[in-house]
Amino acid sequence: MYDTVVTVVGNAATGVEFRESATGGTARFRFAASARRFDRRNEVWTDGPTSFYTVWAWRSLAANLAASVAVGEPLVVHGRLRVREEEREGQRRTSVEIDAVAVGHDLTRGTAAFRRVVKAAPPPAPPPASPSASPPGGPNGPP
Repeated sequence: MYDTVVTVVGNAATGVEFRESATGGTARFRFAASARRFDRRNEVWTDGPTSFYTVWAWRSLAANLAASVAVGEPLVVHGRLRVREEEREGQRRTSVEIDAVAVGHDLTRGTAAFRRVVKAAPPPAPPPASPSASPPGGPNGPP
């Protein structure tokens, strides 16, 4: 089956919920997107209906989202679209989710300053002990 890949422009509707896990972090937030159309008769821009999505992210994208995104900020979300249907308490519910591949601020509505994440280098491995080397004072230590 082929994935449906979408790019959606809108606003963060909730804060980012970040959770650390054994395989790296996960993050999710709600995202709102409204179509804007120009009403030629009244010569004004109007908002269409708002669609809400739950955006999921993993590993470094999840951590960077948690550090970078706040409620109400304009975003561009790119990822795989998933539509889930379930029945809860006798009612059929549909949820629409995006598994994010990339998320960024919408620069048509403001500016941003990018900061590259610097990953800490792993500590150097201790040098292997030489079999002929013995601690000061002989093999049993200092006298």
